[in-house]
Amino acid sequence: MRSDMVKAGIRKAPHRALLYALGCDEEDIARPFVGVVNSFTEISPGHIHLGNIAEAVKQGVRSAGGTPFEFNTIAVCDGIAQGHAGMKYALPSRELIADSVESMVEAHRFDGLVFIPNCDKIVPGMLMAAARIDIPSIFVSGGPMMRGRSPGGCSTEMTSCHLNAVAGEVMSGKRSEAELAQMEKISFPGYGSCYALWTANTMNCLTEAIGMGLPGNGTIPAVNAARICLARQAGRQVMNLVAQNLCPSDIITKESLRNAFTVLMAFAGSTNAILHLLAIAHEAEIPFSLSDITDITLTTPLVCKIDPSSDYVLEDFDRAGGVPALMTEIEQLLNLEVRTVTGKTLGENIATARVRDRNVIRPLSDPYAQTGGITTLFGSLAPDGAVVKSAAVVPEMMVHRGPAQVFDSEEEAIKALTDKTIKPGAVIVIRYEGPKGGPGMREMIACTDLLKGLGLDRQVALVTDGRFSGATSGASIGHVSPEAASSGPIAAVRNGDAIRLDIPNRRLDLELSESEINDRLVQLPKFEFKVKKGYLRRYAEMVTSGSTGAVLLIDDRG
Repeated sequence: MRSDMVKAGIRKAPHRALLYALGCDEEDIARPFVGVVNSFTEISPGHIHLGNIAEAVKQGVRSAGGTPFEFNTIAVCDGIAQGHAGMKYALPSRELIADSVESMVEAHRFDGLVFIPNCDKIVPGMLMAAARIDIPSIFVSGGPMMRGRSPGGCSTEMTSCHLNAVAGEVMSGKRSEAELAQMEKISFPGYGSCYALWTANTMNCLTEAIGMGLPGNGTIPAVNAARICLARQAGRQVMNLVAQNLCPSDIITKESLRNAFTVLMAFAGSTNAILHLLAIAHEAEIPFSLSDITDITLTTPLVCKIDPSSDYVLEDFDRAGGVPALMTEIEQLLNLEVRTVTGKTLGENIATARVRDRNVIRPLSDPYAQTGGITTLFGSLAPDGAVVKSAAVVPEMMVHRGPAQVFDSEEEAIKALTDKTIKPGAVIVIRYEGPKGGPGMREMIACTDLLKGLGLDRQVALVTDGRFSGATSGASIGHVSPEAASSGPIAAVRNGDAIRLDIPNRRLDLELSESEINDRLVQLPKFEFKVKKGYLRRYAEMVTSGSTGAVLLIDDRG
């Protein structure tokens, strides 16, 4: 056993003494050691209940002959970090999570791992760690919360109107502050990840699609007893993985990642998943690019729309059969021979799955669209690419040309929106918010929701080298690469410049000649890091482009 490094032989007497100090006995020490990687925190509704999940996991491990040891990682709540300087830390926390898990696992020589994530950056951070460490591992998330309901008991309003948008409606006089205050108290009714197909639930579903989570991992509600049963099952199953030495490298392959991207396109998940899957591929040393993703988009029909692309939420998706049912519908597009943590192939896992609600999951023969719900864009404004959730763009904004209104930070753009200086037909450009420039590649959801609340979402596009929340809808184009801080063309844009968006033809162009763009870029002063010390400074110096997953790389040039 790997754990023999800390418990076997005469020279390990001091190590065993410390284990006895924990309350372990000889039998406990003789068994395989399983790390239970929790992310419990009291500041996030998606993570506040994970202690119960961990207890069930540990019960499963013990019942199958292992000795569990629980430890924690950090877990930023993106919702609370939204719209202020704290969002600079959200994406960078993904790397901290991967590094901290690596540190704990390598120091203590666990034989297997059960990961318990739930929200946005925690899921990919843990998947990156699993791929990097590469010992038998399984994931069980905390599950989605139930939907919120409006004062009259109707759920539709609460799933289609984000509170930032309601705030915009208050500012424009469409709603009262009293209405807003009431909605604050009922929008999110309890624990679990936010109930729509935003980044957290997208990544939990894709964990299942990759094969690292048991069937049901992405959709079983947090409050459902089946979630506890799933956790206990994961604890038992990791012992089988340890016995078989079935590792993440056996499961996370080019083919399984392609399956995950295919599911992402089929149900129009969060655009952040592009970043995260590319980062996971990097950790697994699997080449994957935006061009590969474009090929998948073009061959994957959109058969399922969940909020923010429709009024359906995760509990509806679960009721319709969840990820296994969706995968049966698109199985001709998938590699069914890939291995999974069940010990079976993907094809075996989904063999008995059935779509139970055709309103939620459409037939492949009758999709919402013939291409995927996320579109990768290229052009003179984004030579290395950009992304947009095309499934959530209204028809009249699929092609748009307008004058640029340029802002060098999210705060500047929010002020312009609250001051009502954004003109109908404009293209808002928010730059120096990329991985390096922000630093941290903040989400611009406050801006998109204010646009919606002000009634401009059908007339104005937003282009940024930052990111968007999975909750974002509208013509919101993010991940523009190269970013402004790396002298990308977005740094050359000036107020009034014409920008053309053509989603059907996958184009994003600044209507200037290449020489004019280059001349402007040459005239710009050298970019200076906004943060001078601490983790964000180190992050800014090491982070790569959004087009490659915003991973950290060391410059080996000396």
